[in-house]
Amino acid sequence: AVIGQARAMAAAAMVAAASGGDFSDLREIKKQLLSVAERSRERGLQHSGKWAAELAFALEPLPLSELPPPPVLTEEDARDLDAYTLAKSYFDLKEYDRAAYFLQGCKSQKAYFLYMYSRYLSGEKKKDDETVDSLGPLEKGQVKNEALRELRVELSKKHKAQELDGFGLYLYGVVLRKLDLVKEAIDVFVEAAHALPLHWGAWLELCNLITDKEMLKFLSLPDTWMKEFFLAHIYTELQLIEEALQKYQSLIDAGFSKSTYIISQIAVAYHNIRDIDKALSIFNELRKQDPYRIENMDTFSNLLYVRSMKPELSYLAHNLCEIDKYRVETCCVIGNYYSLRSQHEKAALYFQRALKLNPRYLGAWTLMGHEYMEMKNTSAAIQAYRHAIEVNKRDYRAWYGLGQTYEILKMPFYCLYYYRRAHQLRPNDSRMLVALGECYEKLNQLVEAKKCYWRAYAVGDVEKMALVKLAKLHEQLNESEQAAQCYIKYIQDIYSCGEVVEHLEVSTAFRYLAQYYFKCKLWDEASACAQKCCAFNDTREEGKALLRQILQLRNQGETSSTDVAAPFFLPASLSASNTPTRHVSPLNLSSVTP
Repeated sequence: AVIGQARAMAAAAMVAAASGGDFSDLREIKKQLLSVAERSRERGLQHSGKWAAELAFALEPLPLSELPPPPVLTEEDARDLDAYTLAKSYFDLKEYDRAAYFLQGCKSQKAYFLYMYSRYLSGEKKKDDETVDSLGPLEKGQVKNEALRELRVELSKKHKAQELDGFGLYLYGVVLRKLDLVKEAIDVFVEAAHALPLHWGAWLELCNLITDKEMLKFLSLPDTWMKEFFLAHIYTELQLIEEALQKYQSLIDAGFSKSTYIISQIAVAYHNIRDIDKALSIFNELRKQDPYRIENMDTFSNLLYVRSMKPELSYLAHNLCEIDKYRVETCCVIGNYYSLRSQHEKAALYFQRALKLNPRYLGAWTLMGHEYMEMKNTSAAIQAYRHAIEVNKRDYRAWYGLGQTYEILKMPFYCLYYYRRAHQLRPNDSRMLVALGECYEKLNQLVEAKKCYWRAYAVGDVEKMALVKLAKLHEQLNESEQAAQCYIKYIQDIYSCGEVVEHLEVSTAFRYLAQYYFKCKLWDEASACAQKCCAFNDTREEGKALLRQILQLRNQGETSSTDVAAPFFLPASLSASNTPTRHVSPLNLSSVTP
């Protein structure tokens, strides 16, 4: 009874220390982080220990008098000390069955956790070995961790008897998640966060199970400063980037400005909203601060890939290879490098290697899907994307990839389903909306297609194609005024960006406007647009022909029409079809210089 009381008091002290969501006492927070880092390492929870240590390193060092005291040992701890010390040495060498064997019958919380965790990891290791040995990278593995059911039975008995501490609850939650008992797992992880708020692992597991903001609202989470880190992380995962960046900024202001974890998370957040320049500059800064870091470097390589920065990507790949060539991130970076060089078979090989190292590594599944798409191997691409979704249902790239694959296979109803899922995850991403619009167009649902294209333009069209597609739809429906409107706005957008006009559609837009103004007998506008057509190879002849016609008509004394006004405002009919109206200034062609 005395031992139980001592243990309960120690746990209560940890909970009390972490409670309170403010960051006024950074010294106390540093003490807590150092303490939980040590406790995590004692239990073989390396990643949680590393996270706490990295965060503690970002804070000012503590004087000797303020360093946290070593954990209090109970009678049970003392009794199990020899077995625990021996087993921990085997555990560190990945001899999990051996560690578990020597921990049988141990009663202390620490030794019991290591006993159960060793059994869990032994099952995972056997499962992964069997997966790699027996299956190709894309075959659907039915290999299960055989230890899970037994672990669940034993842990649930302890749970009912309220004999699990924060670490034990975390392991119970992991077992439930692996058995796909998601609802029960969420409840247990919330309980674990209340029992031991400082353990990052429990918060992270919770992040992986929350699918939307609504779900987040109904969770009763402990009021602790750790909750701020959790919320920032989950907002990033749920693509609520603005809220995530605000949270990270407030954490930096609170005193964590040197934290490489926070810097990397901010870079990932900018990557997610495709602010590529900002993300690249933050990653470069991060590399200066932590040059041997491998985490998140695959995300950095995605950015370099998008920007086609071959020398930088090559340097990164060589650099990571020197540090550790058998890390998942390294394989993904090398895969991206080969993909950029259009060596898709080699790229796929490296993504496969990454998945042999970690079959649950999301990025590699998605990237491998992209490579199979490049190689026109649609069935393999579909399997890769499906694996990515199994690992994380929030991965919009995999949903979008599946949509593209089914588009190639000319299966528009399937496309529609997958693009919709991608759009739900990224409501403000114009690429998803344009893809949805194209799907609706193929299914002849033109009103829906119009809405999608207009919305894509309204949220900020990345590829500058939404207005052209909308204009062509209006052309199809003989809505010439609206089509002209869209082309005018498109031309204004292209030139206001200061982009090099390599857009094929610019010539299309000028050609349509020239013909439109010609029909409206607005010779000046028609003539100006026809002259612009002459600057493009594909419309040069038509432009010249139109100019000759205008000249001929003018010579015959035809005057410019004053009855038909140029379409400088979107007509009401467009808003009637649920497309928002927007005022457009007249197209000043004199300022447009190709």
